[in-house]
Amino acid sequence: MTSSTEDGDGRGTLADQAYRSLSDRLVTLRIRPGEPLNDERIAAELGFGRTPVREALKRLEHERLIVSYPRRGTFATEVQIADLGHISEVRQRLEPLAASLAAERATESDREGLDRLLAQLADAPDGGADLIRVDMTLHRAVYAATRNPYLEDTLVRYDNLATRIWCLFLDRLPGLAGHVHEHGPLLRAVIDRDAEKAADLAARHVAGFEAAIRGVI
Repeated sequence: MTSSTEDGDGRGTLADQAYRSLSDRLVTLRIRPGEPLNDERIAAELGFGRTPVREALKRLEHERLIVSYPRRGTFATEVQIADLGHISEVRQRLEPLAASLAAERATESDREGLDRLLAQLADAPDGGADLIRVDMTLHRAVYAATRNPYLEDTLVRYDNLATRIWCLFLDRLPGLAGHVHEHGPLLRAVIDRDAEKAADLAARHVAGFEAAIRGVI
């Protein structure tokens, strides 16, 4: 079986699975900033061959989650707080655009999925990595509903970088649950096809995130 072969249960190629597993660990800081990554060890842990793992690592390097140095190896990138302004600058422009487009373009299937997420949000955990994953899931559902794969890919990359900063200060952000639950009105606006309201809520959400981080650094 090659890395480009589907695994049979709809989860994508082995490289896709390796990417998702490693991305989750890197974004939630289970793989700590500066920690070395060895493709042979990772392949053994995931139960994959080294080829799909190497493909996943290339993708993660492109997304600035890892960095490779000749003769030194591959490492999780450091979380640079100085990058917060740059990341927010991009997200402040693109998150409202994505929310607006999602409200305009979401299919009936998209809206049903967002409605299920809205219902699940009420039962979301109060904190920790599980709440972070809820936040990531909500963002990605909105990005997917834009029906613009280039915008979706770009925002996933920047959301990953922002989330790493968030995870760095997880124990010092008491309002984490409230920040995630802000997605409720946003999801509802997208479901109701209210593009203007969705864009406004997305802009406020990004601004609130940056303000919360700057409040603890």
